[in-house]
Amino acid sequence: MKTRSLVIIAAILLGGCKNNTDQADAFGNFEATEVMVSAETSGRIQQFTVVEGSEIDKDAEIALIDTTLSHLQKGEIEAAMKSVGTRINSINAQNDILNQQIENLNVNVNRIEKMLKDDAATQKQFDDLSGQVAVLQKQIAANNTQKASVAAELSVYESKKATLNEQIKRSSVKSPLKGTIIEKYSEAGEITAAGKPLVKIAELSVIKLKVYVSGAQLGSIKTGQQCTVRIDKGEKEFSSFTGTISYISGKAEFTPKIIQTKEERVTLVYAVNIDVLNDGTLKSGMPGEAIFSGVNN
Repeated sequence: MKTRSLVIIAAILLGGCKNNTDQADAFGNFEATEVMVSAETSGRIQQFTVVEGSEIDKDAEIALIDTTLSHLQKGEIEAAMKSVGTRINSINAQNDILNQQIENLNVNVNRIEKMLKDDAATQKQFDDLSGQVAVLQKQIAANNTQKASVAAELSVYESKKATLNEQIKRSSVKSPLKGTIIEKYSEAGEITAAGKPLVKIAELSVIKLKVYVSGAQLGSIKTGQQCTVRIDKGEKEFSSFTGTISYISGKAEFTPKIIQTKEERVTLVYAVNIDVLNDGTLKSGMPGEAIFSGVNN
């Protein structure tokens, strides 16, 4: 394989699968799933301890952006919420007093009503007490309107607090997957901005070998099919892995432009991805080759 080009090309001249399993059917390079992890908030990086080449688990913290201002704003909002809560409690206490007064007046109203039937009380006495009850009920209604306004104010503060909590949460930059830190773009103490990349993570537990095959080879391969994947081991030996075809392009394309001869430039090929379980040997960009025959499917 050392004499073959390291660019991703198909074994176009093979014309199909070989019976000789020592002969590769397609050649290409390994590609890892790479994710660029960016900051979601702006500020100074307080913690950034990961190093290139280190392994990281999913949801593990990569960096921490300064949250001092957010915490101070949150403290102000919580103090305002406490003040608003006190106003609501005060309104509730006033309503309790008014309800008790109404209850006391209703006792007198019922008594006067009975006395009125016996001509022992006047209509004016009954009307005066009933009017006092009505006034107190209107005061309660006014208090409830004020209480609704204060509750709406409290709802605004709760929304602001939730926004700050989310900002504080996003200040902790976490890994979206389990993988390897392959590039680091900032250091602790630097100022970062929302959307600015901090690290690049590669998922290397399963790595893809991307190859190209000719139309004649399409009939002998299918998604889900297992095949043999090989890499160089010394000058003449190979290390072999079992791969699974995960993707076959449904659209033909020309051989990569780097191919210089006219005959090869006009050859139509199909991209094929092969998933390989990685034991740590395979690296992104490493050349490899695939053998589609001789593996049980």
